[in-house]
Amino acid sequence: IFSRSRLLLSHVRSHLSAQSVRALLCLGSWSLLGLVKDQDVMAVAVMPEVVGEENELDNGWDLI
Repeated sequence: IFSRSRLLLSHVRSHLSAQSVRALLCLGSWSLLGLVKDQDVMAVAVMPEVVGEENELDNGWDLI
């Protein structure tokens, strides 16, 4: 995962797709802005993993 141009998790060791990394960066920003509650993030984090392929999201999915 990347934060303000600083490498936090090596892209070589990460199995996250670019789409997942981008979503996590957005979630982190939204959390810092108070748009997402920490307890909601934690509730989702303990949910079972989704099995299967990731569907591509439409361009602009992350625009507010």
